[in-house]
Amino acid sequence: MPQNPPFSEAGDEGPRTDLEQLDAYLSSERSPPRCMDLSELDGFMAGILAGPETIPASEWIPVIWDGDEAAFESEEEAEQILATIMNRYGEIEVALDGDPADFMPVFWEDDEGEPIVSDWAHGFMHAVSLRTDAWDPVLQDEETALLLIPIGLIAGQAVPDMDEEFKLPDEEMEDLLEDADEMLIACAIGLRTFWRDRQPTTPVRH
Repeated sequence: MPQNPPFSEAGDEGPRTDLEQLDAYLSSERSPPRCMDLSELDGFMAGILAGPETIPASEWIPVIWDGDEAAFESEEEAEQILATIMNRYGEIEVALDGDPADFMPVFWEDDEGEPIVSDWAHGFMHAVSLRTDAWDPVLQDEETALLLIPIGLIAGQAVPDMDEEFKLPDEEMEDLLEDADEMLIACAIGLRTFWRDRQPTTPVRH
């Protein structure tokens, strides 16, 4: 497999060792050929956590491998990779409910150190596709729809053969991608808040 470009967590000084190891595994011959890359996986988990309902890990982990079977060198490696995925899932959950400054998505970087956000957005929208009907209230709410639509438009950049009618003109896309890393953080947190605020509260019994 071709080597992925460098990655970083937004606002952080650099990648962590555990995520580097996960990236190496996802890029290796042992992982399924069409499995998610690290940035896509990070966006995928953010999309699950920012969504309308809890999705069990037993359902979404196979999606990482594109429904294929992941191969590991040893039981120890399998445990390490799955633990890293679940630990990152937990970190994203805490960050989405906390200070926006603490939410640091994993984005690729180009040669100039600028974030490449399309894979992350593509992963987020993959999570949306797991519960398309349940996401409908977001699109029915004009204000909240503005949090999801930009993610979908940016995700389209990761799909070369996407129909042109679903893409923005180049100039408008350039405007959208300006500071897109910060915008995606705000969108994910806003969507998480939208669903959290819609959850019915259980009355306290005395």
